[in-house]
Amino acid sequence: MHTTVKGRSTTEDDITAEVLRRFEGTPDVRLREIVFALVRHLHGFVKDVNLTEAEWFSAIQFLTGTGQLCDDKRQEFILLSDTLGVSMVVDLMNHRKPEGATESTVFGPFHREGAREMPPGGNIAPRDDGGSPMMISGRVLDLSGRPIAGARLDVWQADSSGLYDSQYADRDELHMRGLFRTDSDGRYLVRTVRPVHYAIPNDGPVGQMLRATNRHPWRPAHVHFVVSADGFEPVTTHIFDDTDPYLESDTVFAVKDSLICHFVRHDARDDASQRLAIEPPFYTVDFDFVLKPRA
Repeated sequence: MHTTVKGRSTTEDDITAEVLRRFEGTPDVRLREIVFALVRHLHGFVKDVNLTEAEWFSAIQFLTGTGQLCDDKRQEFILLSDTLGVSMVVDLMNHRKPEGATESTVFGPFHREGAREMPPGGNIAPRDDGGSPMMISGRVLDLSGRPIAGARLDVWQADSSGLYDSQYADRDELHMRGLFRTDSDGRYLVRTVRPVHYAIPNDGPVGQMLRATNRHPWRPAHVHFVVSADGFEPVTTHIFDDTDPYLESDTVFAVKDSLICHFVRHDARDDASQRLAIEPPFYTVDFDFVLKPRA
């Protein structure tokens, strides 16, 4: 005869406690800290919203679809992190800057290796890009205002159609990218086209999330930079157009006031036109990057 032993029922908190107990033997102290916090917060979230089985399975499908869209040209999980603000929180915690140093912002999912080294004033825009020519200039300095010679600037941006080169299915060549070096006075010069605001890819799970929550997919016009030099901490950042309508609602929360620049329009031949050897109309923008010493 089978006898059932009566005892207290298993509760949600019992499961959480048992999962934590199973991870107690994790030898890596930092990994143990992360896993414990993850379990506590994840279980707490499930309990807090009283998650249904249907909602749980929808979440599994959402994350599965996010992973299925990731390849060597598209990183849907980075887009998800960006649009949830996680990327910027991680950036802020890991790149606290002393006063005067250039602030960092999101790396984004569209950087590619292999951009070619270009001379000062080299044009990263292809000839068939119909955008307005623009010259970006300035210096790379240390915290005391001294120029840093030989600093490296990795520059990239979307084209005038609002697309990065990796978003074109029918071509694989790199464009709108270049590597530049500062001269002995710490000066750099980049020729490109004026950036435009663009929508992040929204044909996948991230787009579904934005539409379901009544959010737009737009990013304000910007140019990406990674600036590095021997003996200094590199900075990953953007410069933004101060006239862009999406500065206050960037879908990835990446705008910082110190990175907003004024793009000056030149409609006639002037000193800048002669100095830069460029015909009007064109734009110029000046921005100095300030690096903090490597710890």
